This record gives sequence, C-alpha cells and structure tokens, in this order.
Amino acid sequence: MNKPTPPLVSGALPGLGHALEFRSDRTSLVRRGFEEHGSVFAIKLANQNVAILIGPENQRVFFMETDKALGIQKPYTFLRAMFGEVLFLAPHDVYLDQRTVVLEAFRREKMLHYQDVMQEVVQKWIDSLGQTGEIELTGEMVRLVQEVAGNCFLGHEVHQQIGREFWDLYADLSAGLDPLLPPNLPLPKFRRRDRAKAQMLTILQPIIAERRAHPDRYDDFLQDLVNKRYRDGREVEEDLIVNLLLGLMFAGHETTAGQAAWTIIMLLQNPEYLRLVQNEIRRVVPYGAPLDTGRMAQLDHIGWAVREVERMRPSVDLLMRTVEEDVEVGDYVIPKGWLAQVAQDVAHNLPGLFEAPENYDPCRYAPGRAEDKADRFSLIGFGGGTHKCTGMNFANNEMTVITALLFQQLDIELLTEHPQIERGLGASRPSQTWIRYRRKSDEALHAAVDAAVASPAGCPHAQTAATAASLN
Repeated sequence: MNKPTPPLVSGALPGLGHALEFRSDRTSLVRRGFEEHGSVFAIKLANQNVAILIGPENQRVFFMETDKALGIQKPYTFLRAMFGEVLFLAPHDVYLDQRTVVLEAFRREKMLHYQDVMQEVVQKWIDSLGQTGEIELTGEMVRLVQEVAGNCFLGHEVHQQIGREFWDLYADLSAGLDPLLPPNLPLPKFRRRDRAKAQMLTILQPIIAERRAHPDRYDDFLQDLVNKRYRDGREVEEDLIVNLLLGLMFAGHETTAGQAAWTIIMLLQNPEYLRLVQNEIRRVVPYGAPLDTGRMAQLDHIGWAVREVERMRPSVDLLMRTVEEDVEVGDYVIPKGWLAQVAQDVAHNLPGLFEAPENYDPCRYAPGRAEDKADRFSLIGFGGGTHKCTGMNFANNEMTVITALLFQQLDIELLTEHPQIERGLGASRPSQTWIRYRRKSDEALHAAVDAAVASPAGCPHAQTAATAASLN
C-alpha cells in the first residue's frame, strides 16, 4: 500500500498558500500544523509544497538524508547571491574541498588563540563602559561580536584598517537576505546588497594581494587562508577567500549576537540561577585570573545557560532541504520536488523530550538529567549531521567569555522587563533591551564564594548525582 503525502495545515489561501503567514509568523504556523496533524505535516508556499518534520526520529531522517535523498544547495539560493558558491552552497565535491580549508579556522591551536582574542576584545568593551550607566543590550552585542569576529578571522591589524565602514556595508549585505523572493529581482534591497558586496571586495582585494606578496610577515587565520592549497596543490582563488571570509564573519556575528544577548537577559530574569552563575565565576575565575581553557571547562552553569538559550531562543528557527528522491518519513512519503523543513522553535519545546519545556531550566543539562543527551537530534540549534555548524564551539566559547567577564565585573539590572523575539528573514534577536550597570566595588570583586552554593555542582539535581556517585 502506497503511503500518503503529509496532510496540509489549515489556512492556505488560493494561489498563495501559507506564504504570507510564513513570512509574518511562521512559528505559529508550524505550531498549528503540529497541533492539527502531529509530527509530520505540510504547508504550501505559493505552488511549493513543504513537508515539516518535528521530533528526533524525523529530524534524524532530515539530517542523515542530506546529500543523499535531500539536497541542501537549492533552498539557499538567496545566500549564494551574498556569498557565492561556498561550502554547502557549492556542489558536494567542491564543498568537501572547501571544508578542509575552513576547518583550518577551528583547529585546536586557533581556538586557543581565539579565546585570548575574545577576552581581550570583551574586556576592552567592559572597560569602555565606565563606572555606571545604561546601554541598549541587543545593539551592543551586535557590535561586540562583530569586533570579536573581525579580530579573530581578519587579525587585529586588518580589522583596524577596514574600520566600521566594513560593518556598515555588512548591514546592507545582510538586509538583502530573503528566502522567499528570487535573489536577482531589481529591488532596492538587492541592489544595495550587490553594491555592498562589490565595495567589500574592493576593500579586501589589496589586503589579500599584500598577504600573497609577503606571506612570512603574518600569522593569523587570514594568512592561513591565503597560504592554503587544495588537495591537488592549487592556490585558493581570491574570490573564494573573500567569500569564505564574508561567510565566516557573517556566521560569526549574525547568529551569535542574539543568543549572547538572550543569555544575559534570561539570567537577569532568573535571579536564583544567576546566583549560581555568579558564585561559579567567583570560584572558577576570580577577578584577575585568566580565563584559560581549564577554567572555561569548569564554568558548567554558564555552559548550561548558553545551551538553554539555544533551546528556548534558537537564532535560526528553520532549516530546509530539497527532496531529490521520494523519501519515507513515518507514515508518509515526501515526493521528489517538495521541500523538507525542520523547525527548532517547535522541536525544542516537546514535553516528551524536555521536562516542562516552557520553563527556563539550565539544570536540565546537568549530570543525572542531561535531557539533551537522550537523542543526538533532540537539540538542533546548530543543525546536525555532516553540515552541523563548524563554528559551534567558537560561538559557545564567545558567549561563555562575554557572560563570565560581564557578571564578574558588573552588577546589572534589566530595565526592559519583557524583551520580545524579533524575527526577521535572517537570525532572530531580542527586541530593543535596556540594562543598567554599575562596576563592582573592590570588595565585591574579591568577595568569597557564598558557602551555600559553593559546590561546583550548584544545581540541586547535579548535587544529588554527585553525592550518589561518591557513594558508589
């Protein structure tokens, strides 16, 4: 017996399908589909059928069938207009060649260097704030993670050389991101996108030429890219170097900025858990101590807080694939020519996977609970399978550094009580959010850890697990 195609969500309009709702409130659309039909259902974007897959088993199919029955390039044509044929936007054999180049950015030696750069940039930002004041957090995080990305991937000298003009151009480039419209329509936002890309290329070309002419003068990731050879010995093309840099810096700030802001906001909204974090900071990285790899690994409560933001406030709320061959998912078959999609906003809030998923509860990742470990495809904020984000550790380390240094040195008050999720056609972020800060006194900076929560396993569940382990 042939399996049916996934059932269609209610509310489709003649000719448009769900396109208008998808653009304005796709999370509500997906939630309605889940309530009506369960874990596999369909929407229509004009004449395009899209199968939505919810839950670890279905998400496993989505990620494991990528580059087989499911293709990753076609749904992201709008990104190709921004970055060219780089990484997953390129044919698969080209992608494999390029991936070896990009992995240079995230090898262990580079990551250790990036941690030092992150601390330097974040500390410089904190020092610039003065003794007390108010700032708009979301905008500050955008600028801060841009500084981190530029200094890590371009090097301090080049980043200083290109200045803020480069990031202003990036804003025009990002504004051209639109997954629904053909990317070459003669629209003002697409014209601005193309002009910005051309100007950024003009800025970077002489820098790359200088690097090729004097390769021994520099030791940073940009120089690694310039020096890199393909497996057959060919030089990496100049256009590819530029596109890889733009893509890495885009990924390095576009998605991280919102999650960094949400990490701070949600800690401020949950003072009991923040107290655990503050005591952990005083115990692991007291003021003046370097935030090295060993100490980073001990900041469990910050790590869990970052992961809870990935679950509750994923920066990207959907991923798409083209169905290249008929593929069976549960009781349905998704025909060739459809699109397939996973939706993190809904997938991360399934009660069967996460206890009381509507609650902020970073201790759900503590030893003994480890809700994210029940299935490798239950938490998919950074994707999954072969194409899982190669910069995941970079992003998590950056958010850990920002959180640790900020709460180490400043007392912070959330002035905007209920920040909202701003969903655009790119990464989501908090709405405009104001905070008030005051630099901690010398006595507070050097205060002893609160004995009541001094244990490394401050979460009650983790304490229970640690006690049980010690008795065995």
